Amino acid sequence: MAVKIYKPTSPGRRGMTSATFEEITKSTPERNKLRPLHKHGGRDYTGTISVRHRGGGARRHYRVIDFKRDKLDIPARVAAIEYDPNRSARIALLFYADGEKRYIIAPLEVKVGDTLLSGKNVDIRPGNTLPVGSIPLGTLIHNIELQAGKGGQLARSAGAAAQLLGKEGDYAQVRMPSGEVRLVSQKCMATIGEVGNLDHSNIKLGKAGRKRYLGIRPTVRGTAMSPRDHPHGGGEGRQPVGKPGPRSPWGKPTRGYKTRRNKRSDAMIIKRASKKRR
Repeated sequence: MAVKIYKPTSPGRRGMTSATFEEITKSTPERNKLRPLHKHGGRDYTGTISVRHRGGGARRHYRVIDFKRDKLDIPARVAAIEYDPNRSARIALLFYADGEKRYIIAPLEVKVGDTLLSGKNVDIRPGNTLPVGSIPLGTLIHNIELQAGKGGQLARSAGAAAQLLGKEGDYAQVRMPSGEVRLVSQKCMATIGEVGNLDHSNIKLGKAGRKRYLGIRPTVRGTAMSPRDHPHGGGEGRQPVGKPGPRSPWGKPTRGYKTRRNKRSDAMIIKRASKKRR
């Protein structure tokens, strides 16, 4: 994939980039793999906004993705690479030898015409899926299961890849894209290679309208509000955040304040994610 740079013919075009979509080989999706996708505007079942700044956006259909890769030892031919509006990665359409068609996340270096397999003793090549216990150390993997048979949950976005570091007992040590090192059962399935569409992070939307196409509404800065609407608001002229530190609109600490509350999986994390520079 490459990035297309536009000429600055207008303020919105200045600095705007987009994907060239040169790897896309099929423009219309498989109809029997589409499901309706209803927008909720960031509201939960009670109608209360639980995720702010959501709403609108272009109409989409959901593509049913095979995260489990549970058709073992049945060869599948890559028939097409398609665009998926619901995720940053591309998707690949597989034609299995028994006649079934399925979508998977398109790995890097997998092209139309390649043959992919899932199983315990398949070759170590991009796109093949094996149990973690059957994968050599140091291999880059993606679409990793947390529970055997549940389907891949880790490393599924564009350019993502985890690395298998070691094996001990029933578990393997896997380094996540964030730098976190955690234990994963050796029975869990994972796909070889890294997710394609590496240049997704280099795309600049360029204008507010492209944000609205994605269903993202405007975000107002807390410092631009009044004191009754936000802890950062008020004051004559511009003011710094202040001594207590940055706060959410409801007064809770934010930006670096730890909110993780999951004691069940704490024992599975060996090393926390590395801190990113702001």
